[in-house]
Amino acid sequence: MTGTTRSSGGLDNRRKRLLFRCWHRGTREMDLILGRFADAEIGNLSDAELSELEHLLEVPDPDLYAALTGDKTPEGAGALFARIKAFRAVEHDA
Repeated sequence: MTGTTRSSGGLDNRRKRLLFRCWHRGTREMDLILGRFADAEIGNLSDAELSELEHLLEVPDPDLYAALTGDKTPEGAGALFARIKAFRAVEHDA
């Protein structure tokens, strides 16, 4: 997979922007982790979860990647971070 498989049609502007940002992080590893998660979940996220995702997208790639692949949790991360980490683990095992 080289990019999004989800159309942004039907999404509000906030979700469209987040979907794009998840697929255009700057490092391919983070594009794949966040982009795949966004493809699967962006339409179902609550406003609070969208805010958390926006916050996570502000974390530098090396720090966020280290958190997703290790035991650290970024400051201010909540339940959505845990969902992304679990989603990543399932994708990685598949």
